[in-house]
Amino acid sequence: MTESPTRGPRVGLFATCLMNAFRPNIGFSAVKLLEDAGCTVEVPASQTCCGQPGYNSGDYDSARALARQVIEAFYRYDYVVGPSGSCMATIRHDYPTLFEDDPHWASRARALSEKSWELLSFLTDVLSVTDTGARYTGTVTYHDSCSGLRGLGIKGQPRTLLGAVDGLALKEMKDSEVCCGFGGTFCVKYPEISGKMVDDKVKNILASGADTLLGGDLGCLMNIAGRLKRIHAPVKVYHTAEVLAGLADGPGLADGQREGE
Repeated sequence: MTESPTRGPRVGLFATCLMNAFRPNIGFSAVKLLEDAGCTVEVPASQTCCGQPGYNSGDYDSARALARQVIEAFYRYDYVVGPSGSCMATIRHDYPTLFEDDPHWASRARALSEKSWELLSFLTDVLSVTDTGARYTGTVTYHDSCSGLRGLGIKGQPRTLLGAVDGLALKEMKDSEVCCGFGGTFCVKYPEISGKMVDDKVKNILASGADTLLGGDLGCLMNIAGRLKRIHAPVKVYHTAEVLAGLADGPGLADGQREGE
């Protein structure tokens, strides 16, 4: 009797709001990376925003309503994976807190939390991927986003994967772990402070001598790319998944933004 092949994990891809609106190529890259690693990937059409903006602003009723929709959309999957430390930290850490006074939804929130992963962490920590077979010619520097680094402990995982990319040289910038000034609504509430922070980040990127900036959170990358574009700095900006999937062959984020952004 012929033995049936082992089925890979069934993964629900969490498609972030910013990715959908500004950079779908990150989603295509995530699907490619997951499928190449043996996963069956689906993108539930019923998913919504994770609810983080409402949660961070104190609108807990709206956050709970969105969280319920996300839980319903993803509870059947083996894993929930998203290319964003920010969104996945919300699902992993904040959902159980949101429903701590509701036993029914609290148990469902905890169950989803336990199987939710940021993309690069999932590839390395769960699937033991160390080499995606990608090639990228250039010198890159990496920005550690606050949510990914402090919320999910993502630091070595992207560097391990980037270290195996043929043709890529990784050059660390000064203060790679310091916030870029985006912080969701922070950049709206405190624009002067945010502007100074992204200026400092851009100076460190340029001082590194890298021709490409990579990172794992699109909000951070868009913030930095906008400032790089305004000063006409010759630095390409991609989500790390785009490079690892071999799909960083089109315009980068700084190239794709309109003047004034």
